[in-house]
Amino acid sequence: MLPKSFMQAKYIIDTIEEYGHEAYFVGGCVRDVLLNRPIRDIDITTSAPPAIIQTIFPKVIPVGIEHGTVIVRHKNESYEVTTFRVDGTYTDQRHPDSVQFINQLDEDLKRRDFTINALAMDKNGKVIDLFSGMTDLNNKLIRTVGNGVERFTEDPLRIIRALRFSSQLGFAIEKKTLKAMKLVMPQIENIAVERITNEMEKLFRGDSINTGLHYLKETKVYKYLPIMLKYPYIVAEIPKEIKPLHSFGQVIALFHYIERQIPVIAWIKAWKCSNETKHEAHQLTQALTQYEETGLSRWLVYQLDTQFYDGFANLTSILFSENPVRKQDIEKIAKELPIRSKRDLAVNGHDLIQMFPRAEKGPWLQQTLTQLEKKVVEGHLVNKKFSLKEWITCNPPEIN
Repeated sequence: MLPKSFMQAKYIIDTIEEYGHEAYFVGGCVRDVLLNRPIRDIDITTSAPPAIIQTIFPKVIPVGIEHGTVIVRHKNESYEVTTFRVDGTYTDQRHPDSVQFINQLDEDLKRRDFTINALAMDKNGKVIDLFSGMTDLNNKLIRTVGNGVERFTEDPLRIIRALRFSSQLGFAIEKKTLKAMKLVMPQIENIAVERITNEMEKLFRGDSINTGLHYLKETKVYKYLPIMLKYPYIVAEIPKEIKPLHSFGQVIALFHYIERQIPVIAWIKAWKCSNETKHEAHQLTQALTQYEETGLSRWLVYQLDTQFYDGFANLTSILFSENPVRKQDIEKIAKELPIRSKRDLAVNGHDLIQMFPRAEKGPWLQQTLTQLEKKVVEGHLVNKKFSLKEWITCNPPEIN
């Protein structure tokens, strides 16, 4: 019987079969439904060439049509549909130089990375398992389809994917697969950094992160990762038992705290992270430094964006295990803050200019407002215009 989560997507398979072609659910969605895990993307493999798929369905996006992959839109959902294929050589160690479309499911499944990802399922819920993937699921084992050295040489990112799956699923890596990973791992240096970052973010987010880190340390894959190849001891310094880190900003903050001579911006550039990740990493490292110096203060909480409370609390549990911060402690302080931002101050730049009409505009304006902001947040001044102006009169700014 077909699981309920696949019922809407069944229309895609039904339609393809009406036109005389085979189609199956394939890969991660089949693996995850067998493991009772949440299903994210539903992928379909078919004997129908991409040109046929484009004529069958009204909304088709040719995202990777040269490799047989298109996106079919149905009821506001996207389904990746890929034609059965066999791959040529992998000169760029990512994409095959050529693909040959075929009409045999077994040959298509043979080219996939791991047995647990080489499972297919028909529209009635029957699983097609040609490489003992279900046995490996039951044994909680990650094993390549066929020759491990060949699979990893085709795309060395699969080495990091193996680590990532061990972190997400808590699975062991089969001995021959592990040996093949170690043999091929120098080729990781040829992979685009963005692809590595994406996989490593998923690794650190895994529910069984400590299993993933165990294999990261055992294989020494980190010696071929950005920055870590020069500072390999960083991974060894990660505590043995940590909770999942749900963003790469948290990961960078952890790395920076372990080796502080490497600036956050160096991690951001080397790992080619987004501006959002850069902002988060800066916020978290600043908060961690303050916490180490002064504990959980009002000023720390005031400067920390609400969206980073979880990450900060998580990092303190890793780095300050004897005195971690709870999210509710942060929220309690946040509720008691007299202001939420500089805009809430009872005085502003115009007030300061009126108080010092002969002074030229300059850095002193921002410096004075920041002083007031901190004193109000820390409870040393009441946020009333009279009180703030009185303090400024007694403590006039240094105007150059």
